[in-house]
Amino acid sequence: MHIRGEVAIDAPVEEVFDVVADERNEPKYNPRIAHAEQLTGGSIGKGSRFAAQPLGAGAKGVMTVEVLEYDRPHQLHNVIRSSYMQVDGMLHFSAQGDGTLMWWDWDMRLTGPSKFLTPVLALIGPRWECRNWEGLKRYIESGRR
Repeated sequence: MHIRGEVAIDAPVEEVFDVVADERNEPKYNPRIAHAEQLTGGSIGKGSRFAAQPLGAGAKGVMTVEVLEYDRPHQLHNVIRSSYMQVDGMLHFSAQGDGTLMWWDWDMRLTGPSKFLTPVLALIGPRWECRNWEGLKRYIESGRR
């Protein structure tokens, strides 16, 4: 399944990139993520890995996020893996005046016993992604950082 979308955020491109690149921020703007931690040491960049815990998914729901490409503040290429899903995708960031246009391009697939839910994911996945990134927009624009 392929998901694409975009969101305009009233904040500098470097700020938006840095918030998104650090997976530990996701629980602050995505209500479906309970907790996230960095698994690798040092600065965030190519090769950084994170673990994220979706709400209500239990221990089996832990997702690993690996940064395959890190081109600050223009592009991130992440791979997300869990016991039930694999995602390979790009996030692009472009300065638009004083703000940022961010767009995503994900290839997602369910694995194992969850495969039969692929038609459901095709219906709700794009809405979930839009809600996630609209949450990012609200979070950054609120100045709560």
